[in-house]
Amino acid sequence: MKLRLWPAKTRERRATILAGLILVQALCALFFIGDVIEDLRLEGQTDNPHLALESIAALALVCGVIFLMIELRSLLNRMSDMQTGLDIAQGHLADIIEDFFEDWGLTAAERDVAIMILKGLDNDTIAKVRKTAAGTVRAQATSLYAKSRTDGRAQFISLFIEELLAGNNHLGGTQ
Repeated sequence: MKLRLWPAKTRERRATILAGLILVQALCALFFIGDVIEDLRLEGQTDNPHLALESIAALALVCGVIFLMIELRSLLNRMSDMQTGLDIAQGHLADIIEDFFEDWGLTAAERDVAIMILKGLDNDTIAKVRKTAAGTVRAQATSLYAKSRTDGRAQFISLFIEELLAGNNHLGGTQ
């Protein structure tokens, strides 16, 4: 099963829409409360069914506003927690990558190739970006796989994902 996070703009848009709905509902509640108060002032009767219905509607709207405000706050807190977790994961992944690269003794060129492999680029694209021959990139990738004791691109990428998902500190490059 594939886990997909909502893009940040979508999450922010949902929070903004929810805040707008809360505002509209609060204005409706104020209208009904004002209407009930005005009816009480003019008529002075508390046994009017219309007045009772408006009072219940106003109370329901106020309760809805309070509930939605709590939900909005919860949504914003969850969004903040998710962003914090994502930031931690990104920082943790960078630390894991750096630890592995140091342990393997990668050259600067091999580090560049390794980062681009982790980003999903193929050898030809890496060669174009680095302005080198595709054969050079293949040789650097082969050296990288040998130093990392992996059998190829998929296993190399998997090594980092497994380490990140395990939540453990780097274990010296062992598999």
